Amino acid sequence: MADLAGLVSLVAPFFGLIALGFLCGKVVKLPAEGLAWMQFFVVFVALPPLFYRLIASTPLQELANWHFILATTLTTFCIFASSFVTGLLLSRGDLPQATLQGVAGSYSNIGYMGPPLVLAALGTAASPPVALIFVFDNALLFTLVPFLMTIGGVEKRSVAATAREVARRVVTHPFNIATAVGVLASYARFELPGFADKMVSWLANAAAPCALFILGVTVALRPMRKLPIEVPILVTVKLVAHPLLVWVVLSGLGDFDPVWVYAAVLMAALPPALNIFVLSAHYKVGMERASACILLGTVASMVTLMAFLWLIKTGKMPHDLFPS
Repeated sequence: MADLAGLVSLVAPFFGLIALGFLCGKVVKLPAEGLAWMQFFVVFVALPPLFYRLIASTPLQELANWHFILATTLTTFCIFASSFVTGLLLSRGDLPQATLQGVAGSYSNIGYMGPPLVLAALGTAASPPVALIFVFDNALLFTLVPFLMTIGGVEKRSVAATAREVARRVVTHPFNIATAVGVLASYARFELPGFADKMVSWLANAAAPCALFILGVTVALRPMRKLPIEVPILVTVKLVAHPLLVWVVLSGLGDFDPVWVYAAVLMAALPPALNIFVLSAHYKVGMERASACILLGTVASMVTLMAFLWLIKTGKMPHDLFPS
């Protein structure tokens, strides 16, 4: 019982902030455009310092764990592919719809919820796997989506032009820039001056509460009118199949540190990311379905995420299914 109470106290602030944002979105009559500056603050100002701190404080040799990167990225790709095929079947071959459904089944809330929740649950030793999963999952999905949308006829440009645009977005994304600077700082063992370190600390600490509040408001402003049949399937894949597959693949590919395994499982068990709706709105494809996935996935994850945390904290989930 004490373990359960501890887990509730760990998770409650995260979902409480989402609920607070949802309530404010329902009660306070402000235009949705008002979120723009807050979203800019989170993506371009607050979250990059968080990822810089995660990386810069990590020894460089821990960041070059290519077996771990291969295992987690391959798992995300497999989950994307299975969700994509499900979407193709249910949409009768609609490639753009299937692409967004692939994202809904595989793209966790690894930016807004991942770092603060996983680090709170597992400690600072989880910083390297959290950062690696964030960087490589984003690189994978933000490469797949533009190419598939181009093939599906949504992006009116050539494959070569799409490749150039994908490369530009990957290189200039603020999270990836912060990660690269963090790697250099880790290599050089560079420490920020006192005033700069304080600013980075303040901004990093502001990222999670602002991001979770935005998530709640965004869901509130885009109500779910109906539940498409594929949404429960995608949510089940995201919240159950994804973390279980990560656990099995990491067990099969190598003897990883328990904290790294559990960090990967928790990152995969997070609810669908808000960026699913952003992509859906950008391509003007399946916005209601994306909103439904985020809402249902966030609510359902209160149970599934708690379950994985309980299994990890009580030792009922061994970090290696196939010990040598």
